Amino acid sequence: MDSTPFASPTGPTGSSAGPTGGASGSSAGPTRRRILGTALAMGATAPIGLAGTAWGAPGRSAGAAGTGSAAPARLTLPVPTGPCPVGTVPLHLCDTARPDPIAGPGRFRELMATVWYPARVADADAYPLAPWMTAGALKAFLDDAGFPLDPSLAPLTSGHQGAPVHRTGHRLPVVVFSHGSGSHRADHTVVCQELASHGYAVVTVDHTHDGFTEFPDGTVLTPDDRVTAYPRDYAADLRFLLDRVDDLAAGRNPDVDRRTLPVGLLGGLDPNTVGAFGWSKGGTATALAMAADRRIRAGLALDGPMISNPPPSADLDRPFMLMTAVWARAGNPAAETFWGHLRGWRLDVQATGAVHGSYGDNMTLIPQAGKLLGMTEEQIQSQVGTLDPDRGILIQQAYPLAFFDLHLRHRGRHLLDGPSKTFPEVVFHP
Repeated sequence: MDSTPFASPTGPTGSSAGPTGGASGSSAGPTRRRILGTALAMGATAPIGLAGTAWGAPGRSAGAAGTGSAAPARLTLPVPTGPCPVGTVPLHLCDTARPDPIAGPGRFRELMATVWYPARVADADAYPLAPWMTAGALKAFLDDAGFPLDPSLAPLTSGHQGAPVHRTGHRLPVVVFSHGSGSHRADHTVVCQELASHGYAVVTVDHTHDGFTEFPDGTVLTPDDRVTAYPRDYAADLRFLLDRVDDLAAGRNPDVDRRTLPVGLLGGLDPNTVGAFGWSKGGTATALAMAADRRIRAGLALDGPMISNPPPSADLDRPFMLMTAVWARAGNPAAETFWGHLRGWRLDVQATGAVHGSYGDNMTLIPQAGKLLGMTEEQIQSQVGTLDPDRGILIQQAYPLAFFDLHLRHRGRHLLDGPSKTFPEVVFHP
């Protein structure tokens, strides 16, 4: 499912079918709200065990509901491991090549994006840390899922808002990110800020009308039942994002509001060293975008179903890596077919005990929120699997970094050579 922390369940292509289900995967399928309503009516497991859960008071342990009164602690995200502090800045973008009929006559597709980058060490602490999501988008997110968490408890990131870019004389390699169905651009912040701390510029995007996004004027958009969002639409957003990377590299500010960008960002990106990754539907979109655009030199799909119409069937001669869970090749013919079209370097790994939501910020946020809300261990595991959360985070930090280091920077990363004693949970599939 394309559930994100506290989100309602949807299928990886926007449908409710699993790897062997009957949905074609060619359209958005049932809406998030319809699926949530069905799940609640049937007593099925909803977001973070929402259905049938007796919620404890926030800030009280599951075994002490009604006895404690301590204020709950803010949720946290793990600190990235790289040598650089992280900077971040949002971008308001408009694709004048794509009309948006939902927005009205004469309106074009607007997108919110975020750039994560290595920040200058001497200056970073002078800039405030960015929230995980903007206040309006977060409130809509929690309200849509019916999740009883105080928005003030949402985590801060490690990204210093607007901090100057750390420049070394070389331009920054770039990675673009595509989220899953009904999600948002912050749902893999752990991976994005990890890459940034090691010297990458990571550009994430909200897929408008199939996610939660807030624009600078305060307008909040949520998944829209009137819009069918296909993986190819996500791929079009990614290719548009690459054009904006070209703008930044050439010293042009692509922000439609002409907001001031961090010192060193303009002219600081390398448009010839670009990778892409995505989760779930975003993983499928990554494959589609890579097939259509040779600017993407390496692609990574985090449990992408590889289901679309048309499917990602073009032969790829550039490196591609699968990190799978429920959409593993063994039970997913679409992924197996896609695997057969990979003509260059390829790798398929799977973390034992992982489920679809194990790849992403879910892995750390759901266990923390579960303790606040009195969830059982079984309820938490139903959302993030039996993989230990701390181990899951380390895997997310290590493997994408190793992949992009190897194929964008040509730095030897032996972690991808085969099974590792450091990560015995990660299985390599030939």
